[in-house]
Amino acid sequence: MLNLSAFVAFHARQRPDALAIVYGAQRVTYAALQARTEALSALLASRGIEAGQVVAAFMKNSAAFVQLAIATSRVGAVFLPINFRLAREEVAYIVENARARLVFSDSEFAPVVGGLPGLVLLDADAQEDPTRLVPPGLPIPSPVARQEDDLFRLMYTSGTTDRPKGVMHSYGNFYWKCMEHVVALGLTAADRLLVVGPLYHVGAFDLPGLGVLWVGGTLCILRDFDAAAAVAAIAHERLTGAWMAPVMLSRTLEHGNPDGLDLSSLRWCVGGGEKTPEARIRAFTGLFPNGRYIDAYGLTETCSGDTLMEAGWEIAKIGSTGRATPHVEITIRDDAGQMLPAGQEGEICLRGPKVFRGYWQDAAKTAASFHPDGWFRSGDVGYLDADGFLFLTDRRKDMIISGGENIASSEVERVLYAMPEVSEAAVIGVPDPRWGEKPVAVVVLRDGATLDLAAVQAHCRAHLAGFKVPKALELRDALPRNPSGKVLKRVLREELAHRS
Repeated sequence: MLNLSAFVAFHARQRPDALAIVYGAQRVTYAALQARTEALSALLASRGIEAGQVVAAFMKNSAAFVQLAIATSRVGAVFLPINFRLAREEVAYIVENARARLVFSDSEFAPVVGGLPGLVLLDADAQEDPTRLVPPGLPIPSPVARQEDDLFRLMYTSGTTDRPKGVMHSYGNFYWKCMEHVVALGLTAADRLLVVGPLYHVGAFDLPGLGVLWVGGTLCILRDFDAAAAVAAIAHERLTGAWMAPVMLSRTLEHGNPDGLDLSSLRWCVGGGEKTPEARIRAFTGLFPNGRYIDAYGLTETCSGDTLMEAGWEIAKIGSTGRATPHVEITIRDDAGQMLPAGQEGEICLRGPKVFRGYWQDAAKTAASFHPDGWFRSGDVGYLDADGFLFLTDRRKDMIISGGENIASSEVERVLYAMPEVSEAAVIGVPDPRWGEKPVAVVVLRDGATLDLAAVQAHCRAHLAGFKVPKALELRDALPRNPSGKVLKRVLREELAHRS
């Protein structure tokens, strides 16, 4: 039976005392997870939720978040996680667009979600154990069998280029995603995953996320990201794996291990979204002696994790996000849709059973996102080398055209990251009356560092063609990012365009 509650029930029967979830002081066994899932499904049924209807979660990370996702599946409904950083108007749009019947929200967000249909608020106690919301005596419904093409989840894109779009994930997409990551990461019941990214995002939920529960492992969930808390959790809970957005990894490495904790349990950390500098990879292995950093590439539309860097290739293929997982195919195409040979840049296109089926209620955008032969158009630019390793060049919208020359912003950023003063960097194009656009470096400095434009230009000229050298420098305390850690260059362009 295709239903998230099925693997929970299996492990509850086989290994009832095995640990499924750690959250704060809560230690939830598989038997307890099964009981809580059943109770929550009874609550959903009592509120009139039926197969195919949408249940939303506007919540930070918690034990309740995972249990609600599983219970929603158990009654055959569609799970809709929503970015808790969104404003009231944005949340209302998503809830209305998705036709959500119920909205579960942490009580701290009541000012944002007040007035939404079917609102259920969770206080701190309910975030630890959501069965506190369940009235006694409710009958427990039987789990609803789903088919491979049935809708499992809606995830709205972060809107870096347009109004948020509802990505439709089927059960087939999710289960194939789990299989891909079990094989590629070697997941077993012994795995203990740090969940520190927001669970409304595919990175935390899917890479490998709940795939660890699929094989009977343990999720250690932190409500918010904090570098010291993440390092402590890895040590005290003997965690074996993690997913971190680039900014999270950067802060973790900067925090280091001042208390001399035993971090030898961590075997891997999956990241990606930016080209990872060699210095960051080496710093990771310095902090986690038995761990390796796994660069990855993926999208919301593919349930994440389409390529993963393979062990032993990290330095030899520096700048690559690895090779495709077993059942993902990748091609590079030109603007006319023709496939390009190894080494040539073009749009990254993907095909496979974990690629989504389309955008919710938007046939036009769905059609525009696929080639006629069924390959999904990522909108990202890159190339495959002769060994099949994927190298990202840029988003199409992030290509800077100055004096008729194309400048890949990620190429300039990679050079900037080699400067010891630079903690974070983004390069964007802003209007220029002579060149059309000029490259501008937006930089976050390391603590105590200073930097001026002359130093940036001197450094870049030593590594790049003259037209690629930034013509201006903007120092910031932080870069705007979406939940996956990608820099919101649209925001930077809008801000700096008004000053040019």
